[in-house]
Amino acid sequence: MESFYRTHCHLVEHTNASIRRGLMDEIDWNDRLIGIKGTRGVGKTTFLLQYAKEKFGTDRSCLYINMNNFYFSQNNLVDFARRFVEEGGKVLLIDQMFKYADWSHDLRICYESFPELHIVFTGSSVMRLKEENPELGGITKVYYLRGLSFREFLNQQSGHSFPPYMLQEILDNHERIAGEILREVRPLDYLQDYLHHGFYPFFLEKRNFSENLLKTMNMMIEVDILLIKQIEQKYLSKIKKLLYLLAVDGPVAPNVSQLATEIQTSRATVMNYIKYLADARLINMVYPKGEEFPKKPSKLMMHNSNLMYAVYPVKVNKRDVLDTFFMNTMYKDHKLYKGDKGSSFLVDDGLHFRICTEDCKFKNNPNVYYALHKLEQGHGNEIPLWLFGFLY
Repeated sequence: MESFYRTHCHLVEHTNASIRRGLMDEIDWNDRLIGIKGTRGVGKTTFLLQYAKEKFGTDRSCLYINMNNFYFSQNNLVDFARRFVEEGGKVLLIDQMFKYADWSHDLRICYESFPELHIVFTGSSVMRLKEENPELGGITKVYYLRGLSFREFLNQQSGHSFPPYMLQEILDNHERIAGEILREVRPLDYLQDYLHHGFYPFFLEKRNFSENLLKTMNMMIEVDILLIKQIEQKYLSKIKKLLYLLAVDGPVAPNVSQLATEIQTSRATVMNYIKYLADARLINMVYPKGEEFPKKPSKLMMHNSNLMYAVYPVKVNKRDVLDTFFMNTMYKDHKLYKGDKGSSFLVDDGLHFRICTEDCKFKNNPNVYYALHKLEQGHGNEIPLWLFGFLY
């Protein structure tokens, strides 16, 4: 146990996150079992350590552990938690939970056996905590840690602390909100950097960002998808090839028959692989309102614009990048569907949006909101695209 405490203290003392994530204040930390899902690279480990540092420092009532530790190949979590509680432990932070074989079963036993213990664990976005784990469905509060919003990126780069806004606030008051921000900074000076490398916090590390992102993407497929979905290693190349083909095709409806031929598998398997890639937050599926998987989506998009530059940089279309930025920033709290004629997306129950590049020509429709690229401050239903990056 002492070695775990020493590791915890070292990690907490050396955690200096320059970006405080908004999710920190959204979580009800009084819940006894909290799951934090997120794709690789978005900072789940840093998030746990930042929470420990803020609330407990090096107090022994809180302990961070990682299921990658070889200790857990021979020792079970329940016995460890029992010893932790006996020594006065109150909050157990468990990273990489899915690496532990009986994680859902043992978490349930810990929850029932130690009523004073609070457990916060991280897991892959591919994990289905409620759907596939009925043992945890009624007792786990699940949250999703996303990559950085444009607002978080801008705050970090400019030294400001702009707050997030609800969608309706932006629609109703965008002129005032943009004016207040523009008095402090020019967001458009930072937007292209965000589109290229700002979604994943590891852009702050002194490593080649694109190479790091490609490595992260490979880990998403090789570990998160194959391990959690229990897919044989021999199918890895097919899933990777499918992702590449989807990236090259751009945001269009997938030709499932052609894709099946190209990766030499069945149509049904292609659709399953597409769903796995979406669960891993590598792609997004866009449907007309009222339709959903397993129907074929009307459009497939990369999950965020950083991925577009990493996978196939020679064919990055500006309009596609802007559409991807808009969808990604809306993805946290809103439902997006295929837009009708004259709009790019339908949001929630009836909000129509058209995403426009700076040279886009359109006849203003009062029933549509226009999100314009290169626009600093809007008017009426014409809103700066960058401002939607302040939704979280």
